[in-house]
Amino acid sequence: MNITFLLFPNLTQLDFTGPLQVLSRLPGAQVALAAKHKAPVPTDAVLTLNPTHDFSDCPPTDLLCIPGGFGIDDAMQDKETIAFVKREGARASYVTSVCTGAFILGAAGLLKGKKATTHWAYHDELKHVGAEPVQARVVRDGNLFTGGGVTAGIDFAFTLAAEIAGDDVAKAIQLGLEYDPAPPFHAGSPDKAAQATLEAMTARYAPRVADFRKALAAAAQGRQ
Repeated sequence: MNITFLLFPNLTQLDFTGPLQVLSRLPGAQVALAAKHKAPVPTDAVLTLNPTHDFSDCPPTDLLCIPGGFGIDDAMQDKETIAFVKREGARASYVTSVCTGAFILGAAGLLKGKKATTHWAYHDELKHVGAEPVQARVVRDGNLFTGGGVTAGIDFAFTLAAEIAGDDVAKAIQLGLEYDPAPPFHAGSPDKAAQATLEAMTARYAPRVADFRKALAAAAQGRQ
């Protein structure tokens, strides 16, 4: 199976590295890291990523995965990036995203009429790319798989692994990675966090979401 991850500047590295760690352990997996250029790609957390392919020489994919991050504002307005996502999404057996990567799929027209999820702070914005927002950590609609915010990408990847290779393989990968989460706090989603925590984080995200909405509108205008 050819698995392709889209890389773009200022992506959230865990959106990418969590699913990569799981999916790369699938039997026969061949992973491509595709970017607009082969120069190192900066992430939001010091780590720099090295693409294996650019858009022109990336092999046809069976599974396309789009991570999220603040860099989506520019990525979803970039014509070459969206053309690549459209091309690979049209022939992939699985079209997938983690966190706000869903909006790159949306900019490519791949979420129209589809159930999808994304990071909680951006969830209501999914309707602006034609999707039906669903509150869940992982959402499937046909061959479209979307994961919620950041760490949800790990659960998303195990869901994909089970779909592709069966439950036993997915469970074996889970054991090998010792994925047995036991967080010290139950504050990882809006319905579990204390009200004060939720209000503080909503306020912190507000300027960022406002900028995102402008970028989303610009991306839509650019497609007209």
